[in-house]
Amino acid sequence: MDRTSFRYRILLVDDEAALRDVGKMLLEAQGYEVLGAEDGFEGLAALKQSLPDIIISDLQMPNMNGFEFLSVVRRRFPTIPVIVISGEFSGVSVPESVLADAFFEKGEYKLPELFSRICALVHELPTRPKTGKPNNAAVWVMNNKGTVAVTCSECLRTFPVAGVSKGVNEAECDFCSCMVRFEIIGESFVGR
Repeated sequence: MDRTSFRYRILLVDDEAALRDVGKMLLEAQGYEVLGAEDGFEGLAALKQSLPDIIISDLQMPNMNGFEFLSVVRRRFPTIPVIVISGEFSGVSVPESVLADAFFEKGEYKLPELFSRICALVHELPTRPKTGKPNNAAVWVMNNKGTVAVTCSECLRTFPVAGVSKGVNEAECDFCSCMVRFEIIGESFVGR
């Protein structure tokens, strides 16, 4: 990034203080202004103060996790690009239930790849289309009994679901009674 150009603002949301500090240092060295938040609630508070150009978020966090945070971001600020860095999934493609433009598996990517993706998202900002609601809800494993937590794409609340299987599943939201579709994509999620 050209240091004389406009400084794009990045909101970095991660519950690990050391990762936030290192991430902030590395991104600031690339010329970005970096704001930090330790969970989704702090991330939403930061959005009230000033909107970032890009959000980088973890998924597994206390209080308000990344799935819930990003579902609110997509609904309220659909033009802000999002990068997820998490150990919740493996691979390079963004799982449909993760409301993000890019996905990096924690510890499995190189910094030039991340910086390149940030630059690409910054360059598309003026022409970025408004994204719609996802077809599938966000989901992650909660415990070793196979129970998963699902974030409803309608009311944005999270509820537990038992007895899921690999592939597409449906469950009725405990709060708004909408039918929520979600997909289990990894073998490690089934039968735990």
